[in-house]
Amino acid sequence: MRTTGEIIRGEGLTSERIVTVDACVVGTGAGGAPVAAELAEAGLRVAMLEEGAWHDADTFTARPRDMAARLYRDGGQSATIGDPPIVLPTGRGVGGTTLINSGTCFRTPAHVLERWRTRDGLAELTEDELAPVFDDVEETIGVAEVPAELAGENAAIVRRGVEALGFSGGYLRRNARGCVGSGVCAFGCPAGAKQHTGVTFVPRAWDAGAVLFTGARVRDLVRRGDRITEVVAATTGGGTLRVRADVVVIACGAVGSPLLLRRNGLGTASGQLGRNLSIHPASAARARMDHEVRMWEGVPQSYYVDEWAADGIMLEGIAAPPDQAAISTPRTGTELRDLMLDVGRTATFGVMVTDEGRGAIHRLLGQPVLRYDLHRDDAARFQRGFVRLAEIFFAAGAREVMVPVDGVPVLRDGDVEPLRAARVRPRDLKLMAFHPLGTARAGADPARSVVDGDLRVHGLANLHVADGSVVPSSPGVNPQLTIMALATRAARRIAARG
Repeated sequence: MRTTGEIIRGEGLTSERIVTVDACVVGTGAGGAPVAAELAEAGLRVAMLEEGAWHDADTFTARPRDMAARLYRDGGQSATIGDPPIVLPTGRGVGGTTLINSGTCFRTPAHVLERWRTRDGLAELTEDELAPVFDDVEETIGVAEVPAELAGENAAIVRRGVEALGFSGGYLRRNARGCVGSGVCAFGCPAGAKQHTGVTFVPRAWDAGAVLFTGARVRDLVRRGDRITEVVAATTGGGTLRVRADVVVIACGAVGSPLLLRRNGLGTASGQLGRNLSIHPASAARARMDHEVRMWEGVPQSYYVDEWAADGIMLEGIAAPPDQAAISTPRTGTELRDLMLDVGRTATFGVMVTDEGRGAIHRLLGQPVLRYDLHRDDAARFQRGFVRLAEIFFAAGAREVMVPVDGVPVLRDGDVEPLRAARVRPRDLKLMAFHPLGTARAGADPARSVVDGDLRVHGLANLHVADGSVVPSSPGVNPQLTIMALATRAARRIAARG
């Protein structure tokens, strides 16, 4: 498999260019790249369109302040509007958000598939149906459990606390080959170990003859009857790219796809387009230890605790280099200075909640606006999650634990009662989110969903959506593997129909 193939860069397209192919795939992230690979390998002529750029691993500096501006949309500062505002960073480039995520891979839990079958009518999404698809995806992206020696001391602290308390936990599975524990997964892997879609599925598509256009922002989908006949993109060079195709697959993410569809008056019949936004909100607590931790050494997200998964609470590792830690620490002034002076002995770990709340996406003055209010039950889940995490930290020997909850003091001497007794409202929490889903959700009923079980837009013959927007609800775990599997399955069905 080659590492680079035919790339036509948008800055070089200064006039109009017309391309005719069998399939046009818009987006190269967790959904688009697998579709492009599968269709190209089935013998279709495929054009991949990507708004962002191609990034070589040897250009990754491992410095968050440099890489955030290059690899993230809006420099990683995109956020929801609501109670509370929540930062929602996504990737921009070949590979999409898989370029900058932590690489964590979970298969869709069985109880989630059951809910999609009974509530959404997706009867064919069974474990048996998806198992061989997951097998193929995991082989392509090199999914394996994090070795203990690469997990780092940050993870080891939580593991010791979990084992002391008898909770359920383990090392995460992730897509990496040759990982050296650089600790900057979220800012482009400088070792080239992370197997994001730009270095796995995109090269598969290249090997089968696909062409990649970068710097191409799709604006218009030309419709004739029940078919899309042309995809029109503006290039960074000021030109226009027109791709004429028999099959069109939109994979611009849970934010971009509904906005593109709505701009073109497509997928709107049910009234669900742009609604049902789930984000899998997350936050992190910090613990001061008596020994050196150096949380930035090793895999940042390498260990998990699923003891309370049935309650919608997952604990997962999270760590960052010192400069990023300073930005993300919810303290100021001398308190922040003192924390950073002691950052080498600080451990961090995350809490993620399967959200009850739902948001919506629309466009205002040409910009996407995400309205999302955290549900009060989700605030209570965060409180319970932080209580359990604090207990784990203290069981592992922490001197003090800091939680990002307004009004809760630093916890000391193993005492979690100030946190347990607090009245925690959504606005009291400092949150981030990384998994926007559901804004063009799949379902059997055209009155309640945007795409069907094969990810085809209801009422259209050749337009599909394959990204996080089609996932009917939060799977409660990191969703990249779910998105890749659903996209792969849909592509195989498209190819089988000829």
